[in-house]
Amino acid sequence: MSGLYELMSSLLPFAWAEPMFMKRALIAVLLVAPACAAMGVMVVNFRMAFFSDAISHSAFTGVALGVLFGIDPLYTLIGFGVLVGLAIVSVRQRSTLSVDTVIGVFFSFAVALGIVIISARKSLTRDLQTYLYGDVLSVTGHEIIGMLILLIVCAAFLALFFNDLFLIGINERLAKAHGINVRFLEYAYALLLSLVVTVSIRVIGLLLVTAMLVVPAAAGRNLARSVRSMFWASIIIGLVSAVSGLISSFYFDSATGATIILCAAALFLMSQVWAAVRGQ
Repeated sequence: MSGLYELMSSLLPFAWAEPMFMKRALIAVLLVAPACAAMGVMVVNFRMAFFSDAISHSAFTGVALGVLFGIDPLYTLIGFGVLVGLAIVSVRQRSTLSVDTVIGVFFSFAVALGIVIISARKSLTRDLQTYLYGDVLSVTGHEIIGMLILLIVCAAFLALFFNDLFLIGINERLAKAHGINVRFLEYAYALLLSLVVTVSIRVIGLLLVTAMLVVPAAAGRNLARSVRSMFWASIIIGLVSAVSGLISSFYFDSATGATIILCAAALFLMSQVWAAVRGQ
């Protein structure tokens, strides 16, 4: 990736872009932000913010398990998050309980298990801080490649099934009547969303990753007049907030993930004002 870094040095002759860690961080946010925003459109339309919250907090336990058993926490974080996401969908399809109730059960279980592990091995606490707040400035080249692959998979999945997913969100029975394989798409979407959430924790932190899904999509909804325009507006807002947050964090010496979310929130407030003015 040395050629890419050299190109970035030529195209970005700014002080903030000089350090190598900032170049890697910029690439990371340019890959993660559109993936989160694109998947966030369905999170908002499906009212699944609580689902993504459950996945992000399950990462707490995933990291603890990795440290406990001497495995790279990044792998156990992703594995446990995906397991919880698929389990939620499986139980929801086989139960008469509401979606929120099922998610609440798994959310409580995942967090409680993590707390039990941490309380039993108090030395693990120091290893969790990176994942609580995110650490995009320390991402590696291998992680960037993984983020690129995930973005490509998200783009392909949404290109193929966006309309089907949207119809499922509106009326599941109608989607089944149109011959859509609802069960497959629910599992596939849950799997992909779980991957996006767990991978994004490295950039944003598990405390704020749900905001990276919801806030750009909510702002896009304020600005858009159709689902298609909402989709693209969300991606643009996600990219703008990610890049501006990264640059701002460099100059203010603040937490990068939190600064990105503050920029996204500022864009949401502006979109809310615009929606109010347009509605008058």
